[in-house]
Amino acid sequence: VQLQASGGGLVQPGGSLRLSCAASGIRLDRYAIGWFRQAPGKGREGVYCEGSSDGNTYYADSVKGRFTISRDNAKNTVYLQMNSLKLEDAAVYYCATRHYMGDYCSPSDFGSWGQGTLVTVSS
Repeated sequence: VQLQASGGGLVQPGGSLRLSCAASGIRLDRYAIGWFRQAPGKGREGVYCEGSSDGNTYYADSVKGRFTISRDNAKNTVYLQMNSLKLEDAAVYYCATRHYMGDYCSPSDFGSWGQGTLVTVSS
């Protein structure tokens, strides 16, 4: 099982991107999903996570109101819509499935990491 994030690219501050997370071997609608990012020299941080509890979701404070999750179950894909991008949003973005019960947005609770997608925010 592996997930593949795509849709990254170069965008100016204030711009938008939509990242996609596709899966092979599993149905994403049966899993809690997490989006994470890692900037150069920094640890991997949670951007959006779904907890084990139904309806429990988490957005990092730094992205609340700007990033939105959506799902297309027919395409077995989860999207991360990123609006009003800031310089500090630049990072490699990854998606993953929750592997351990809980509601924390910690990379250690997630797995099936695939290759990330690079988001560059620059004027």
